Amino acid sequence: MSTLTRPLPQPMDLARSALHTALADRLGRPVAVVPVGATDAAATLGDRGAPDPWAAARPGARVHLTASAVLIGPWGGDGTQPACGRCLAMRWQRLRSRSERDALETGGPDGPRPAGPWPLLTAYTYDTVAALCDALLDDARPGGALVGGALVGGARPEPPATAPADRALPQVTRLDLATLQARTYPLLPDPLCPDCAPPRTTADARPQALTARPKPDPGTYRLRPASSYPVPEAALANPVCGALGGGTWINVTSPTTAPVAGSVFVRGYAGLNDVTWSGQENAFSTSRTLAFLEGLERYAGTHRRGRTTPVTASYNDLGAAAVDPATCGFYDPRTYRDDPLVDPFDPDRPIPWERGWSLRDDRPVLVPSRLVYYSAGVAADNFVFECSNGCAIGGCLEEAVLGGLLELVERDAFLNAWYGNARLTEIDMSTVGGRTAAAMVERAALQGYDVHVLDNRIDLAVPVVTALAVRRDGGPGTLSFAAAASLDPLGAVEGALSEVLTYIPHLSRQTEERRPELEAMADDFFQVRHLKDHAQLYGLPRMAEHARTYLEPLAVRPFDTVYQDWESTGRPRTGDLRDDVLAVTGELVGAGHDVIVVDQTTPEQEHMGLRTVSTLVPGLLPIDFGWNRQRAPLMPRLRTALRRGGHRTTDLTDAEIRMVPHPFP
Repeated sequence: MSTLTRPLPQPMDLARSALHTALADRLGRPVAVVPVGATDAAATLGDRGAPDPWAAARPGARVHLTASAVLIGPWGGDGTQPACGRCLAMRWQRLRSRSERDALETGGPDGPRPAGPWPLLTAYTYDTVAALCDALLDDARPGGALVGGALVGGARPEPPATAPADRALPQVTRLDLATLQARTYPLLPDPLCPDCAPPRTTADARPQALTARPKPDPGTYRLRPASSYPVPEAALANPVCGALGGGTWINVTSPTTAPVAGSVFVRGYAGLNDVTWSGQENAFSTSRTLAFLEGLERYAGTHRRGRTTPVTASYNDLGAAAVDPATCGFYDPRTYRDDPLVDPFDPDRPIPWERGWSLRDDRPVLVPSRLVYYSAGVAADNFVFECSNGCAIGGCLEEAVLGGLLELVERDAFLNAWYGNARLTEIDMSTVGGRTAAAMVERAALQGYDVHVLDNRIDLAVPVVTALAVRRDGGPGTLSFAAAASLDPLGAVEGALSEVLTYIPHLSRQTEERRPELEAMADDFFQVRHLKDHAQLYGLPRMAEHARTYLEPLAVRPFDTVYQDWESTGRPRTGDLRDDVLAVTGELVGAGHDVIVVDQTTPEQEHMGLRTVSTLVPGLLPIDFGWNRQRAPLMPRLRTALRRGGHRTTDLTDAEIRMVPHPFP
């Protein structure tokens, strides 16, 4: 082969080789160095992108070269959650930009192509890396060794993290190649890592038996404060290896709530999706805690990260052992005809199924994976796009199940009222009592909005509240909807108000920025394609006519009158959280539905004392986004629920359905 046609070494590999040689010279021993960001570090997990030539060396490597930094670690940790070099590379890769991740993960057999000789390493860089290796990697010094991420022999370097949960983890030190600034971050082991993840099992689902959970007070539904869990916040959000994203941000100018949020790209059915997690309370500290819990919930629900593997079989082969996907709803046949991303369900086609547990029948039941993990899927099971509806996190099984079921009830009630064109009873906010709700209404008023709160119960006794903020002058940002469900009616009111207050400060700007797009959606509902489109569409003044029933309530009644029957005979008061779950389960079973729980808990969450579940109630109306992908208008429950709940004397006919995109945010 001539010199002109011989492949030249990759710039990253040249720099890696030079760093490897320099460290051997300075430390007197070879130190493995691997590049990160030149190839797909997760290539061994599937057939995507280019093969990783460093796959064998990654797990044991603790010096990693990127285009802008040298990463040293994992080092330290107490050994309870050991992580390897591949864990670091995978978590680092997930924090890259959309274009960089696509280049690495879907860029074809050649992978990304270098643009020039980079990174450029200097003698100062070599000296600094060697000094850090000498200080941090105890096997670089006599008398020290790293076993399972924990130091054995020699002095233990002190991690800078202050929280005990973060200090107990393996650490990664990042040396910036431009400034030589060194910063250290904790690293959570990756449960998808093929080298150090817990072994997977094909065992049947564990019985999700509800146990007695004494509560601190009969009127509360959490056994302990959210802030009491050992959540390693620095490991969850940091720019090197954050499990949930590169950091968090706050909005100190928000006039209605104290929001804290973060985000990360998650690879889903149709590429990378920006998954945002947030907390929207009245104090930044509370919002931050709730934001991390929501992030952990979404982390567990987007992809299977636990210890189980799915069952692959056809529905016809499984028979009574599986949920019939038809009971969870399908799209209109025209959607399957016109949408290239979905195909009709085929009962003879093998698809993956998750192991769930029926609380009604007290038996195992299989659920399509597509309905449980909403960013995962295979070509064979692309019959529906699911979302996080019914997924919830808690400190125990009962907390998580209660949260998931309440969310299902909330969305079902909202959709029944919307598509059923129902008129609801408004709650007189002057009679609610307490400072919190009144303060939130006043904050909305300062933004130019009047807030209406409606009793949105349909045929289930569990309190569901819809809040509607109406811009007083009728300008852009006209309507904003939100909903909440709780066994405590006041909690439902405050939850719905908190949600709607989150959206109204931005709705006017969003409407103006997208005005041409939104006007096109109002002319042709099939232009409504994404989650944000549904809520922002109702920022247009012209869309108010479609929500007229919400502004013309059946009556305006005092809070205590609306919930008198519930408080006197319906609401459980035993002081046992299990009874609260059974009360909601009983309502759903009484309405003719099964109640199924699938455990989504990840190994990281187990260490934090948290549980995450996906709850499914086949037959309830599912929330969907995109006008061509709506299951609710086709489902039997939409025709019968309003009659069952006494809102009308006959079943809903097709002609009476409000065939307008729902405004759920």
